[in-house]
Amino acid sequence: MNNSHSASYAAAGVNIEAGYEGVRLMKQHVERTFIPGVVSDIGGFGGLFAPQLGGMKEPVLVSGTDGVGTKQRIAQLLGKHDTVGIDCVAMCVNDIVCCGAKPLFFLDYIAIGRNEPEKVATLVSGVAEGCVQAGCALIGGETAEHPGTMQPDDYDLAGFAVGIVDKEKILDRNSVCEGDVVLGLPSSGIHSNGYSLVRKVFDVEHADLGASVDELGMSLGEALLTPTKIYVKPVLAALEIGGIHGISHITGGGFYENIPRCLPAGCQARIEKAAIPVPAVFRLIQERGAIPERDMFNTFNMGIGMSLVVARESADRICSVLPDAVVIGEIAPGDEPIVIC
Repeated sequence: MNNSHSASYAAAGVNIEAGYEGVRLMKQHVERTFIPGVVSDIGGFGGLFAPQLGGMKEPVLVSGTDGVGTKQRIAQLLGKHDTVGIDCVAMCVNDIVCCGAKPLFFLDYIAIGRNEPEKVATLVSGVAEGCVQAGCALIGGETAEHPGTMQPDDYDLAGFAVGIVDKEKILDRNSVCEGDVVLGLPSSGIHSNGYSLVRKVFDVEHADLGASVDELGMSLGEALLTPTKIYVKPVLAALEIGGIHGISHITGGGFYENIPRCLPAGCQARIEKAAIPVPAVFRLIQERGAIPERDMFNTFNMGIGMSLVVARESADRICSVLPDAVVIGEIAPGDEPIVIC
């Protein structure tokens, strides 16, 4: 039993005993994520992981960090905290798989106005679920109570992931060439970007988030809180087939900022709007916010959470392990990196 207690610190608004209780409650969730390579349990000063390097000629570590952003305000308004952790993991692991890397482990950071052990454990349960979906281990984290700088019910969730890839298998944009096909992997909805605009459009602070919306087939709150899809396992399976020249995670900046990140100079991604399965939530956002179409594609994923540039002759074989993939365009010569038509 931990006998640490500071009445003075508690009087200042920090309950260190609540922190210990939170760790106890989250332990069962963290242990779900343990994979071969985990060396340490939670509670130490650092998380230990021994990567399995067999078969790799020149292992390279790949890292990524991100947070949930203002989407977590929706969770706070609804009092539903078990899914934003999935978003946190997704934003990191979906980034590093774009290099061809397999995520190994994840660490989270929760800043919270008042440490409520059950709420913290629920947040971590979502992080653990995200790690399970990504096939990586949650090996550590930190919860920091911030009285006086955050409202008691507020929190901010962030984290980072570390993965590994053999140097010779790192995706190189220079392999992208004219005639390659652009595949799109459907998103689960808004994912975790553009929520400052979303919150403004729907005036979420005053909206009835629990009310059903006919266009969505669910409540507005449910639609806005749908977790980000984690693409790691299917994309790693597709990489084994070969023929993938570039991958883009469609996050902040939408199509216009993210797809060009995997293209060399002189190559243009020509994207066909008609091929994109746009979810109803984006049509509702555009309509209610009177948002120009270009701004929509420059802010949101519009139904495509990840794009893959693949050799034309490999497209069918890649789609065999990515059954939801749709052809959304092709690579052509051009100075403008992306055209949506």
